[in-house]
Amino acid sequence: MTTLEVNSLPIDGNRLFSTSLFAGAAAGTIVDVALFPLDTLKTRLQSQYGFIPSGGFRGIYKGLTPTIVGAPLTAGLFFGTYDGFKNLFPNVSNNVAPIVHICAGTAGEVVCCVTKVPIEIVKQRRQASPTQESIVKIIKKAYTSEGICGFYRGFWTTVIRDVPFSMLQLPLWEYLKKELKVFTGRPLTPLEVALCGSIAGGVAAALTTPIDVTKTQIMLANNADEQNLKNVFIKIYKTKGLNGLFAGFLPRVMFIMLGGALFFGSYEKACTIIESKKKRDKYL
Repeated sequence: MTTLEVNSLPIDGNRLFSTSLFAGAAAGTIVDVALFPLDTLKTRLQSQYGFIPSGGFRGIYKGLTPTIVGAPLTAGLFFGTYDGFKNLFPNVSNNVAPIVHICAGTAGEVVCCVTKVPIEIVKQRRQASPTQESIVKIIKKAYTSEGICGFYRGFWTTVIRDVPFSMLQLPLWEYLKKELKVFTGRPLTPLEVALCGSIAGGVAAALTTPIDVTKTQIMLANNADEQNLKNVFIKIYKTKGLNGLFAGFLPRVMFIMLGGALFFGSYEKACTIIESKKKRDKYL
């Protein structure tokens, strides 16, 4: 292998947009439905209403419908954008590869937030509703009070949370995959990809929990004035200290570690199935 080949390696996982889109949709649906109860508990722990008034351990599947509708689209858009961006740089140096992964993850998060935020608002208000409001009533209330903007409350807070998360998770995931591939000397199995995703997700989740708590309280607030990231962050810290900023820490880390394993493992498996089918169809 020449020096150029050593220092300029293909970024692992260059895939067609359609493959990434459908595989991401499948993976997103699997992980969001499977881990929905844990997500509900995390939301209620972070709620300004308190865990018990928000529902406690009751009705842990409240808000599942918008998740089932939105998860395929959101995850599909993320991976379609992420892999599509990586495909623009098929050969880069090992030093530059993390920058490509960071930029690809940032682009993916911003694009998928267009569908993610409205779904999150409806889902989290349903999960933490002290008055047991229906999904239809939540949608009507949001639209009546704020119009379309009511469905994008916390949009930039979500972006501010998810972009740093991706900047931590995705380069770490890609790095772990690369190192494990070198160690094993063969292509990774979906289970090994899942393990890398779980570790990367846990690290990113732990470090971004305060932003997630702030985002949750902005989305759950009935008062449209309570939307300033800085003010809400300071308010949480002044009233509850560091414990408040890290509310729901354990469920969030567990959720994302399990979710990372399921998400990346399912994604890799779905990609393998789709690509194998395309190859078979090509030669038929």
